[in-house]
Amino acid sequence: MLALMVPLTTACGSQSTKKTTSSRPKPTKVIQTPYENTEFMMGTVVTLRVYNKGKQSAVDGAFKLLKKEAKEVTTNASGSEIDKVNAAAGKHPVVVSKDVYPILKAAYYYSKNSDESFDMAIGSITQLWRIGFSDARVPKQSEIDREVKLVDYTKVKLNDKKRSVYLEEKGMKLDLGGIAKGYMTDQVHKYFLNHGVSTAIIDLGGNIFVMGDSPKGTKSGDWTVGIQDPKESRGTAIGSIPAKNMSIVTSGIYERYLKKNGKIYSHLMDPKTGAPYQNNLMGVSIISKKSTDGDGLSTATFDKGLKDGMKYINAKADQGIGAIFITKDRKVYVSNNLKKKFSLFSDSGYKYGSASDLK
Repeated sequence: MLALMVPLTTACGSQSTKKTTSSRPKPTKVIQTPYENTEFMMGTVVTLRVYNKGKQSAVDGAFKLLKKEAKEVTTNASGSEIDKVNAAAGKHPVVVSKDVYPILKAAYYYSKNSDESFDMAIGSITQLWRIGFSDARVPKQSEIDREVKLVDYTKVKLNDKKRSVYLEEKGMKLDLGGIAKGYMTDQVHKYFLNHGVSTAIIDLGGNIFVMGDSPKGTKSGDWTVGIQDPKESRGTAIGSIPAKNMSIVTSGIYERYLKKNGKIYSHLMDPKTGAPYQNNLMGVSIISKKSTDGDGLSTATFDKGLKDGMKYINAKADQGIGAIFITKDRKVYVSNNLKKKFSLFSDSGYKYGSASDLK
């Protein structure tokens, strides 16, 4: 959901991600034309660009890391680790790999600390609607009422010592889609650092991390990151923001949706109602130091709506977290710490919303 505005010429083995800063190889020279690769995976377009000389192997290695982890956390492929956990719901705990367990821990943390806006056990609902897949449908209310009772992260039991996960009630299902891409983005960031990469763009379809100084050679070293127009094709930005060694994550209702009888149903599900969120937001972009945080917060903030979402984010300014909200009436609202950084394009068709709308 984001567009990176950079000049055109301008997470595998667990051991590699545990290297200390002192043991990391010294980054090679920064070049203007990056080594890059683009592949479709996890239901989105993934692009990695590395600007350090001789580091094509880092791009290749990072894709191997992504493919390995994506295979284990998907809920839509039989045989994945998460699929095995879901199949064992109400029966017995399942031991998961060292790659997957940290994702579960992160998902549990945001489930516990998002004021019920994020729930890792929402799989029974996402599998019911199937939005984003060819068999997507609008379920009957009786089906939603039945399945939403199974959405309860407190019944997800994690055992750190055994590295196991147990879903206490039969029929419960995990869905890590609200945080997996953010976690994997951070894993690629670590992988790059441990392999001598200092300057790169990591783009996991709406989860972006910009590493190091922009090769363009600006005085500040910042990259210019475009904020995607939620209603247009990828690459169409409504404005831009400078960023360096930062994550930008967007959730939006037009990224994946189901259109039925003239009504649009977003893939973003409310864990309390078992249905797509109903508010005036069209998109939320979170700027933070880690993509895992951005992924979890974008989902949680979207649930809260404009007013409560802005209060939630402004309270996190001391953590270096900010947000840009886009409403369905084409208005833009920016958190306090980003007001002097974000630039809205005059020809975007959007305008800044009134401060009174936030009261």
